[in-house]
Amino acid sequence: MPDAQRFGSFAEFWPFYVREHLDPRSRALHVAGSALVLVALMLALTVSAWWLLVMPVIGYGFAWVGHFVFEKNRPATFTHPLWSLIGDWKMFWFTVTGRMGAELDRVRSGS
Repeated sequence: MPDAQRFGSFAEFWPFYVREHLDPRSRALHVAGSALVLVALMLALTVSAWWLLVMPVIGYGFAWVGHFVFEKNRPATFTHPLWSLIGDWKMFWFTVTGRMGAELDRVRSGS
């Protein structure tokens, strides 16, 4: 699928997002980056607001390493920034709740 593909809804975008994150190392980097973003948010709320500036560097830094090094694709952030951000947090939640494996299977099967 070309990066410039149009999606009418997040529900249409989500299977594309999942297929762009098939390498478990990439997903692990995304989850680690998202977890560290939450740590930075807590630090921003309790220590210094300057941590807010670090949040996108951490989140995107980890994710982009996953894409460029392991997935060998361009992050969806470049063409679908909002849905990509929502997808990151959905993948984070599915991973920490143990549901990402089933979601990968569902998307791979096309259902």
